[in-house]
Amino acid sequence: MIEIRIHGRGGQGAVVASKILADAAFREGHSVQTFPQFGVERRGAPVAAFVRIADPDEPLWIRCHVTTPHIVIVLDATLLETAGILEGLRDGGIVLVNSPQPPDALAIPSKYQVATVDASAIALKHKLGTRTQPIVNTAILGAFVKVTRLVRLESVLEAIRENVPVDPEGNVRAAEEAFATVLSSARAAA
Repeated sequence: MIEIRIHGRGGQGAVVASKILADAAFREGHSVQTFPQFGVERRGAPVAAFVRIADPDEPLWIRCHVTTPHIVIVLDATLLETAGILEGLRDGGIVLVNSPQPPDALAIPSKYQVATVDASAIALKHKLGTRTQPIVNTAILGAFVKVTRLVRLESVLEAIRENVPVDPEGNVRAAEEAFATVLSSARAAA
């Protein structure tokens, strides 16, 4: 079983991203589980979403937050400055960050694999969200596919088309561009 934790801010699409990712994995025959963690949040407040992906014959009995993820996705790089974003991430785990900076420019411990993609710029280019609040979820999922190879890009694109109510084709193009432009560090693989 692979456990994934997504950190974002209200309005960036963390919850929708978790649903799209779970849908894509389910399309490929995996057992999946996804759910968010938020209270009476407002736009811009920190939000977390969780995804579990398991082999088809592996039941997902666990029903709690992901506390020891294999992968952490960060939709807003400023969240790296807050406590707990990398908490519990397994040694050798993957950190995928929405950032225009190269992976090695981020202050992330060397025991993790790091990848970055400028999902904000991609979202703006494809008119997803507003200039002050780009919706980066589908772009980050394109990068996720390239970095992890856990699901196929085609499955994610199908899930985007079925789960994104506004401009699904713009979201598909954003995911494809992020897939093509994500940067990975030269750190050792898990």
